[in-house]
Amino acid sequence: MRRLIQSKPTELTLLAVTVLLCLGLSVGTDRFLTIANAFDVLNVSAVNIIFAVGLLVVLISGGIDISFAVAASVVQYVTVLALLTLGGGNWAVGFIIAGCVGMGLGLINAFLIYRLQIISIVATISTFNVFFGLLMFVTKGVSIYNLPDWLATRFVFFEHEMADGSWIELTLPVVVMILCCIATSFMISRTTTGRKLYAFGDNPEGARRFGINIAAMHYVSFGWLGLMAGIAGLMQAHYAQEVVPNALYGRELDVLAATVLGGARLGGGKGSVLGCVLGVLLVSITQNGLNLMGVSPFAFKMIVGAIILAAITLSSTRFDKLLPKALQNSVRKGNHRS
Repeated sequence: MRRLIQSKPTELTLLAVTVLLCLGLSVGTDRFLTIANAFDVLNVSAVNIIFAVGLLVVLISGGIDISFAVAASVVQYVTVLALLTLGGGNWAVGFIIAGCVGMGLGLINAFLIYRLQIISIVATISTFNVFFGLLMFVTKGVSIYNLPDWLATRFVFFEHEMADGSWIELTLPVVVMILCCIATSFMISRTTTGRKLYAFGDNPEGARRFGINIAAMHYVSFGWLGLMAGIAGLMQAHYAQEVVPNALYGRELDVLAATVLGGARLGGGKGSVLGCVLGVLLVSITQNGLNLMGVSPFAFKMIVGAIILAAITLSSTRFDKLLPKALQNSVRKGNHRS
């Protein structure tokens, strides 16, 4: 137990908070704590989790990006128009186009940050406005409804009717999300590139002196986020069965809050896929519970703001200091022995 607390303090705390939150929301509404609602939350959260694991890589490298949701909107439009031009295409072609376009947009951010030496948040605020403004200017805000049949048809891997007449189902976005989480986890924890990203985010100057290719770290991190944004954009079009230019606008703060809440440090060098997923689910569960209770959506925005503030505070505070004194002493003894 002691080792688990030492190795996964943020993840365990998030899990405990999520359980307590679920119990509290179940008291507020009897529609919350059901299997059908749990699957609904998972299906709805899939796109945000794909965003989050991409953003996690950027945060680990010490950067920050708030343009990924708008980039995904651009990917949606470009991909669907390209598919219609090609006569419809298929899933393989769709993933290739979406991934390449998304990665290209991510590499633009990397170029601005590395070559032009622009601070990452400033660069991505700029591309956020450029991408969104260009998208709305070119499309005039018109949505696309005539998607290729394979993209518009819901792909359900598992479905089951419950005794109360409700349905539970496992959709394609959830399966793709799981694959993205596995790929990201493997990349950051099992490859040399991943270890270099942690080292670069934790100490950029030290990493430079150690011989780590700084340019590669920028292009890998922002390129990976661009790839995830492209995949998320395609999954959003599949889930909604339409392409709306501003459908993903505004998600960047929700995802950022959830990712930092999950343990990714804004200063870089820290973060895990598990914590990232738990952070997104905690935010999604909060939103779902408040909606079922009939609470105004503006209240949720206030909560997201509070989450960002709390996450920033926790990211600069040793987590064991927030534990009870008995556990603090246990953790210190364990660290001393190791």
